[in-house]
Order: sequence, then structure tokens, then C-alpha cells
Amino acid sequence: MIDVSVIGCGNMGSALITGLSQAGGYRITAYDVDPDAFERIEQDADQTTTDLADVTDSDVVVLAVKPDIVPLVLEDLDLDADRTLLTIAAGVSTDVVAAETDATVVRIMPNLAAETQNMAAAVTWDEPDDHVAQMLSDLGEYVVVDEDLMDVTTALNGSGPAFVFYLLGAMADRAVEEGLDADDAETLAAQTVKGAAETVLRSEESVETLIDAVCSPGGTTIEGMEVLWDSDVDAVVGDALSAARERSAELAEEAEQ
Repeated sequence: MIDVSVIGCGNMGSALITGLSQAGGYRITAYDVDPDAFERIEQDADQTTTDLADVTDSDVVVLAVKPDIVPLVLEDLDLDADRTLLTIAAGVSTDVVAAETDATVVRIMPNLAAETQNMAAAVTWDEPDDHVAQMLSDLGEYVVVDEDLMDVTTALNGSGPAFVFYLLGAMADRAVEEGLDADDAETLAAQTVKGAAETVLRSEESVETLIDAVCSPGGTTIEGMEVLWDSDVDAVVGDALSAARERSAELAEEAEQ
């Protein structure tokens, strides 16, 4: 049993709490200054509290607050060296957090799919942390990256779900325009994205090879792919990712000032 506290019960904090609860093997304490924030996770947390002192005995304390709130929390959070402080704040470096605590600091970039245990996460640490590794494995897939790559992972898997939602919505909307029921179109689009992603994860083939496998000569798929290949959609999607990465870097600069 891993004792975990989550500071901040917003969207990401709540997703982590729900995912860990479903995984089992965790005792979860949820902290927030606003008691109303507990409504969405009260069935998943073993304890809810507005007293920061209640989280200090946990094996892992997750700092799931907005970047500008991090310094305020760290001022009042007293953790000893036996604890792990897991920070998810975009743009706030490990060094900035470590300077304010005796705990071992691990930084991750998760995403909201933690709620369904389909999270994609990037982690940076000086030494592997067994508790954090177990948590990330229970919540989905993770990769280990150097600290200087956290801005791009923030853009890719942190912001990326919104980009995928946008593309999924565009496909579903056009299917509705072509006559499909809206609920049916959303179901088919969402399951198609889910299935395609699972295929990529399970296959050793490249994305390009997988595209070729779906494209029969003279068939429907290659007709649609020709439209994509002739467009600049790849550049636009890339620009969206770069914009998110640049904002993450700006947040890092602001946090260090």
C-alpha cells in the first residue's frame, strides 16, 4: 500500500486521484483550500482535508496546482527527506521546487487520461523512484526524459489531448454534415482514435508503414490521405505543439525570476 497525498483537486489532481483509486493499492489523501473541490473525488479519496499538515506523512505528495501557486504551497509545506514530492506544474523546474523542500523531488508531465488509466506521462528524476514508477505504470504509459526536454513533453502529452480532441471533433463534425447522427459520429470518431493509438503502441511498425497498411491502391483511404498529403496540416499541427512548448519555456523563465 502506497500512501499518496494530492495537493490540489482541480482537473489534473482529480484525474490522478480517480485513476489511482481505480488501480487499487493506494491510500489517498486529497488536499484543497476549497472544500467544494472534494465533491468530484469524495468517493475516490480515503481522506479529504483543508489542513496541509495532514499530507506530510505520505510516501508521495503530489503537487497538482497551477505554476503560480507552487511557491505559495511550498512556503507552508514541511516535508522531510524521507518523502517524495511529485510536481506536475508546467514550466516549474525541479531545481526551483527542490530549493524549497527537503523531500526528494520528481517532476512529471501527466495528462487527463490518468482518470481512465490511459495516461501518457514524462518523468525526470535524478534516481528512479519505485513509488513514482509504480504510480505511473498503474496510470498508463511513461517515458523518462532529461529535464531540458520537459517543455516539449509538456506540449506533446500535456497539451496534446486537446489537439487530438480538436481533430476528433473535426472528423465527427464532417460526418454529421454528411448525414451521420451526432452521437454515432462522436462514438465512431473516438473509438477510431482510441484504436489507432492502441495499434501504434502495440505495433513495431512506423506510423508511415501503418498508414500504408490502411491505404489500398484506388481505395477510399488513400483518396482521403491525398488531401492530407497535399495540405499543410502537418505543419499546422507542428506549429500548435511548438507554441505550447514555447509557452512552457516562458513559464519556466517566469518561475525562476
